[in-house]
Amino acid sequence: MTLQDTVQDATEGAINDVTGAAADWLDKGQELAVTYGPKVVAALIVFIVGRFIVKLLCRLLKKVMDKRKMDETISGFLTSLLGAIGLTLVILSAVQTLGVETTSFVAILGAATLAIGFALQGSLGNFAAGVMLLIFRPFKQGDFVEVAGTSGTVESQAVFATTLKTPDNKRVIVPNSAITDGNITNYSAMPTRRVDMVMGISYDDIKSAKDVIQRVVSADDRVLADPPATIAVAELADSSVNIVVRPWCNSGDYWGLKFDLTEKLKVELENAGCCIPYPQRDVHVHGSPVNALA
Repeated sequence: MTLQDTVQDATEGAINDVTGAAADWLDKGQELAVTYGPKVVAALIVFIVGRFIVKLLCRLLKKVMDKRKMDETISGFLTSLLGAIGLTLVILSAVQTLGVETTSFVAILGAATLAIGFALQGSLGNFAAGVMLLIFRPFKQGDFVEVAGTSGTVESQAVFATTLKTPDNKRVIVPNSAITDGNITNYSAMPTRRVDMVMGISYDDIKSAKDVIQRVVSADDRVLADPPATIAVAELADSSVNIVVRPWCNSGDYWGLKFDLTEKLKVELENAGCCIPYPQRDVHVHGSPVNALA
């Protein structure tokens, strides 16, 4: 056998081996295609259709919340949350369509969610409280409120905390859970407010004092005619007769009216000769000689 014949035989043998291997791979590929092809196609259909449905639901939810004029922060978050949950379910359904057992994945996902929930329970509490505040809207940006022992103007609301600006220009960030756990006082919710004041005068000046108080209150343009101001004797105290002064005003005029009336009433009562007595106590000593303490 010549060298040429040897090379030709070797070449034919290699070609036969490659052809045989290719045929084997082709057979296996055909077998895999027949076995898993429909499952892959079905999984792709499930994923594509499921993702389309999730996007459609997210758009519908966003339209409903926009129609009800819900806060952009909460509407955007709920839309994103629905999209994430829906996409996760779609992926699990597509994987299950391929024939992969998803029970273990669901168990792992549930355990991870539980662990994260325990680790972030404080933050989740603030988040839940923030959602409730944004849905029920007990106050809005710009309102003057008292929450969690702090009074101030609402600068911003978020899902985890609310930012207040105090009257002395300090910024206070209050966790939302602390707000919902206590009372919420919104001083800006109503268009009018009542100014509550107490003036103490002597027992001899009741009639003239009430006349002076009525004149001063009626002269101020910020005092509303309806409802009428209340000027009445509220208490016969140890050293004074306490007269309550309760005029009504617009909410924006509250502090200015209170400060001005306090000063004007004091000045006008003194000009009218009405005495504003100081607390006093008389001490009487019985049964002791005059020089007992000498």
